Amino acid sequence: MLNAVNLQKTFNAGTVNEKVALNGATLCLEEGEFCTVIGGNGAGKSTFLNALAGVWPVDGGSISLDGIDVTGLPEYKRAKYLGRVFQDPMTGTAANMQIDENLALAKRRGGHRGLGWGVTKAEREEFHELLKILDLGLEDRMTSKVGLLSGGQRQALTLLMATLQKPKLLLLDEHTAALDPKTAAKVLETTEKIIQEQNLTTMMVTHNMRDAIVHGNRLIMMNEGKVILNICGEEKKKLTIEDLLHKFEEVSGTEFTSDKEILSR
Repeated sequence: MLNAVNLQKTFNAGTVNEKVALNGATLCLEEGEFCTVIGGNGAGKSTFLNALAGVWPVDGGSISLDGIDVTGLPEYKRAKYLGRVFQDPMTGTAANMQIDENLALAKRRGGHRGLGWGVTKAEREEFHELLKILDLGLEDRMTSKVGLLSGGQRQALTLLMATLQKPKLLLLDEHTAALDPKTAAKVLETTEKIIQEQNLTTMMVTHNMRDAIVHGNRLIMMNEGKVILNICGEEKKKLTIEDLLHKFEEVSGTEFTSDKEILSR
């Protein structure tokens, strides 16, 4: 499903601010795999997701989705294959539009919209049932402006919008990091449910080692712009945080020093 091979990306090449962000990052995921991504600050996690999304072109390597080579496609052309939820709950929705209008935009993504506008009766009925999945009561508030929702409600709505047209790849970039622990747990629970029900191929960047271990069926750790650990199957099921730290030190030759991730255990 996803084949990202030997991705290279350097920012400000040839200057004093040169930064190698990706240095041979490689990852292959089968359809329906849910991969969590961890690593210290500057390891290349978000750069990896941005490269897959086409936010900027890579300097080298190749990216294919479901057999389609998207390496040279700009972000707007690649968007029809992808769903994405960002860290900031304010991103991904139109605050001044209603809940049902936001869902209508997501439903029509990649299609011909024409000059007409409006949410049809059939769409409202569909969205009412979809919103029940979130268990947040939003199905009874479909005409509310999205800007009036809490961060957790907006993030859950964004997740629903990102998966409305079953993407070939779902990218979750620390999508619970800005939420309080209780709300984050709820959004993660909803995330897991939607991914399993739709059999979505997913990558989730997280700073929480426990979440990285508990969720998904594959875990990768990045360091210095490449994947240094790739754990799946029974090995992942038996994995502990201590095991993960030990494996990192064994493979990288250095101690894991990301305070943010260690404190989030």
